[in-house]
Amino acid sequence: MLRVMTWNIRTGGRDRGGPDRLDQVVQVVNEQAPDVLALQELRGFDRAGVMAEVAGRVGMTPRLARSCFGQPVAVLVRPPLQAIEAGTLRRPFHHAAARVVVATSAGPLTVLGTHLYPYSGGRRRMEVDWLVAAMRRSEGPLTLITGDLNSLDPTVDHTARLGGMPSLYRRRHLRRSGGDVDTRAIARLLAAGLVDLWPSSAAGAPETEGLTVPTRLGGAEFAGMRLDYLLGTRALAERVRDCRVIRGGAADTASDHYPLLAEVDLAGS
Repeated sequence: MLRVMTWNIRTGGRDRGGPDRLDQVVQVVNEQAPDVLALQELRGFDRAGVMAEVAGRVGMTPRLARSCFGQPVAVLVRPPLQAIEAGTLRRPFHHAAARVVVATSAGPLTVLGTHLYPYSGGRRRMEVDWLVAAMRRSEGPLTLITGDLNSLDPTVDHTARLGGMPSLYRRRHLRRSGGDVDTRAIARLLAAGLVDLWPSSAAGAPETEGLTVPTRLGGAEFAGMRLDYLLGTRALAERVRDCRVIRGGAADTASDHYPLLAEVDLAGS
C-alpha cells in the first residue's frame, strides 16, 4: 500500500519571534511514514543543507522547487521508491510547483505538488491551467495533483462559513465581479477529469472531517475550511482505499494546516 501525504507546514516549521515547530513536523511525518510527501511553505529550505537535513530526519529523498515570489515546495520520496524524473514547472507560480515521476509496480506515478496563490481566485485559476497542461503531458494513467490549493470545493455551500470571516480574508474566496464564492480552481481540476480523493473515499462522512484548517495553532484567515487536496486521475482514484485528515497529537500544533493522507493499492487490479 502506497501512502501519499500533503502538508503545508507553515513558514518552514519556524515562526519569526515564536516557537520552532520543525521537531513536531518531523515527528508527524515519521509517525505517518508516507511513501510520497508533498510539502508546502518551506521558507528557508532553499538555503544550503536545510532541505537535505530535514529529508534525512524523515528518511526520504527530496525534490525541492524554489520560488521566485513566495515560498518553496517539495515532493519527497521514501526509498526503495525512486524518482525517475524530477523538476520544477517553469511557470510564474506565486509559490512553486514540483513535478516528480515515481516508479511503482503499477507503472509510473506522476506527482504535481504545489501551493496556489492565496489572494485571488483569478490568479489561482491561471495557475490551475498550468497544472492541467502539465498533467496532460504526463505519461501513463496515474497522476496526482496535490498541495495547499487555497481553494474551496464547488460541491459545497460556503455562504454561512464565509459570512463569519473578516472581510480582509473573506474576499480571497469571492469573485471580484458580483461577489459570488469563487470555486473555479477546483472546478477546473474536476472538469479536467481528476477525482477529489477525500470525498470520494469518505462517502457519508461529515464535511467537518475533511476540513484541513485551522488547527489548534490557529489561523485568523481561516473559518473551518478544506484547502488542502489530493486529486487523482480516475485510474489512480480507483486504487485509493482510504483518505483522511491527520488530527491529534503533534499534528494539532505543528502547523496551521492538518496533513491529508491517502492510501493507494498498487497491487489491486
